[in-house]
Amino acid sequence: MPGTVGGTGGEGAGDGAGSTGAEGTGDPGALRRTLTFRDLVVYGLLFIAPMAPVGIFGTLQATSHGAVTAVYLVATVAMAFTAYSYAQMVRVAPQAGSVYTYARVGLGEGAGFVAGWMAMLDYLLIPAVAYLFSGIALHALVPSVHQWVWTALAVAVTTLLNLWGVRTAARVGLAVLAMEIVVLAVFVVSAVVELILHGAQRGWAGPLTGEGGFSVQAVLAAVSVAVLSYLGFDAIASFAEEAEGPRAADKGGPGAGGPDRVARAVLSCLVVAGVLFAVQTYLAALLMPMSAAELAAEPGEQGGAFYATVDAAVGRWLHDLVAVSKAIGAAFAALAGQAAAGRLLFAMARDRRLPGAMSTVDAGSGVPRRALLGAALVTLVAAVWAARRDDGLDQLSSVVNVGALTAFGLLHASVIGWFWIRRGAGAPSVLRHLVVPLLGLAVVVAVIAEASAAAQAVGGAWLVVGLVVLATQYRGRARAGGVRG
Repeated sequence: MPGTVGGTGGEGAGDGAGSTGAEGTGDPGALRRTLTFRDLVVYGLLFIAPMAPVGIFGTLQATSHGAVTAVYLVATVAMAFTAYSYAQMVRVAPQAGSVYTYARVGLGEGAGFVAGWMAMLDYLLIPAVAYLFSGIALHALVPSVHQWVWTALAVAVTTLLNLWGVRTAARVGLAVLAMEIVVLAVFVVSAVVELILHGAQRGWAGPLTGEGGFSVQAVLAAVSVAVLSYLGFDAIASFAEEAEGPRAADKGGPGAGGPDRVARAVLSCLVVAGVLFAVQTYLAALLMPMSAAELAAEPGEQGGAFYATVDAAVGRWLHDLVAVSKAIGAAFAALAGQAAAGRLLFAMARDRRLPGAMSTVDAGSGVPRRALLGAALVTLVAAVWAARRDDGLDQLSSVVNVGALTAFGLLHASVIGWFWIRRGAGAPSVLRHLVVPLLGLAVVVAVIAEASAAAQAVGGAWLVVGLVVLATQYRGRARAGGVRG
């Protein structure tokens, strides 16, 4: 295993003095190592959501010419490059900052700040979108209460759970995740029964090959949208300082403690999500009453295509069950995202890249309370603003992804930077530490190129602001150095 970077950030990591966490109750100012492998996977799957394809199923079906399951299989492979790079770097720098820390270690202070700054945009806005989904769904069930009230209530409840403690939030999250998986299982069983009794609406190979022939270009165009369903598995790495190390490692046995556990959780979460996505889209595509061409001609039908399919094939009861599950699941996806955002803000504040007040850990709960509250406040403002606008969902969802994708690009560059540039000829594998991250970087660039103009504009503006902040920090440090000199 490569050398692990310690609490000061290690070689080339700059002057941050963050701790790598306490094993139990040693350092009252450090994060506590209490999360099991199961807890880590729960956080990742909560953030992704087991039925994430529901909202974009119709869009992908239309774009791919009916090969929606092939889209998710390709997307899983595409995102595997990013998951693998996370698994490599979490062993090098097992700290709470995730991609911020990895870029800082592999590429230097400036790149680390940029990676953290861009990831911040994603971690603060994706929960806002999820809260808004929850508010919309609950408003549909109880129309007398405005959706912004439901949205704000979802933020308040999940923030309190996050403040209560990481283990408590993980336990509640596990119950919600179990509920979502049960609902998904009900859909799968109902769909299989319907297929046995009445047959499929189209050919059994259709979800893999498309309607009227397989189109590589159409599938790749849809993949650029589908990979966004996976955003969230990366949040697992944010909990690196809170992951328990297996007892076998303490005794010199297999495994290398918490970092290996986090790496396995990242990869496992991606595989589980890929399987769930492929199964549900395959069954829905077989049962769908509209063809891909009809969907493409009716863009207004695409957003509710999955629900319409369930309603027509099985019944309204399953439609409502899926809707309720999505309402609750979205709020807890936001819970996981908010927790990850809090860890990112905590790590950057600990290294004096953000206000130091957010670098403290609450002695009672063991969580970065101020960082969590800061993340919750930004998310609340964004979510409620969007909930009060007719076009709020479109406005918010169009800009949430470029930040994460830019951070992913810097993650891949960090693998190359650490194993090839900093460690030189001693790199253990060309495939693992050069070919895989280069392929991952190519995927990220391709997806960013396919993003909407609004997303690219917001991402570019956020990057410019971050560079200004970085330049200001460097100027301030230079002045301080001159005074000391």
